[in-house]
Amino acid sequence: MEDISLGTPGGNVKDSTDQTFMTDVIEASKEAPVLVDFWAPWCGPCKSLTPVLEKVVNDQQGKVKLVKINIDENPQIAGQLGVRSIPAVFAFDKGRPVDAFQGALPEGQLREFISKILGGTDQGQQLQAAIEEADKLLQGGDVAQAAQYYGAVVEADPKNVAAIAGLARCYLANGDAERAAQILDMAGPDKQSDPAIKGVRTAIELSADAPKDDELDALIDKVTEDRSNHALRFELAEALIARGKHKEAADHLLKILADDLAWEDGKAKAKLLELFEAAGPKSPATIEGRRRLSSLMFA
Repeated sequence: MEDISLGTPGGNVKDSTDQTFMTDVIEASKEAPVLVDFWAPWCGPCKSLTPVLEKVVNDQQGKVKLVKINIDENPQIAGQLGVRSIPAVFAFDKGRPVDAFQGALPEGQLREFISKILGGTDQGQQLQAAIEEADKLLQGGDVAQAAQYYGAVVEADPKNVAAIAGLARCYLANGDAERAAQILDMAGPDKQSDPAIKGVRTAIELSADAPKDDELDALIDKVTEDRSNHALRFELAEALIARGKHKEAADHLLKILADDLAWEDGKAKAKLLELFEAAGPKSPATIEGRRRLSSLMFA
């Protein structure tokens, strides 16, 4: 069958047959994971799935391949694998099937499926380990070292959302919101709704009106002098969020909520949830804050 490269050097997508399955899938999967898309011309869901699947595979720039098999012309392999309905996609790694799904999944779930497959490869494990180490460094305040780890992952996998978001957080932590926004754009327009990207966008927006040191000190003094003034405390929390001091901001918002869970029609709670998004799900401020909020809500 003719190789279909779809504009990707080397061709990440191709048609195959029962006769060439061993070469196209089994042998090829020893070099990189291979997805096998079993389809037929009469299958409506196949027509929806295949173009999206090709796009997602090509976005991986060779880290995963896609092989398409028309089961009307090539029923043997499909029968051996127990394919009873289509579309059916099988993932092969190192010469054996490792996962599968049936039906036309949306793009987001396809990306998750491929990420799961790649996470089982040596390179995938190494990249994930690097991201986890970078997360620890960033949370520990070692922004420069974290940026090096995130940058290395982005260099190896330019579309890695977690690494892109992490690198953007490093620039934001250093006060460079403009560069942080540029880093997020590297993820591409189709990834901008990803929670990791959205979280950093929120953090950038909240940092726009960051107060100067003397302004922040003045607010802290006012709250210290008038501890029961929730409006002042809320203003201080906003200022702390803008400066990236999420833990301190969460403490102040939770103090308001401890006194009045519905303060200002839920204004403090809404700001706290916004803080969680800006800080990210792995931030100690988010983890501890969510625990304390739950305790207040279900006490």
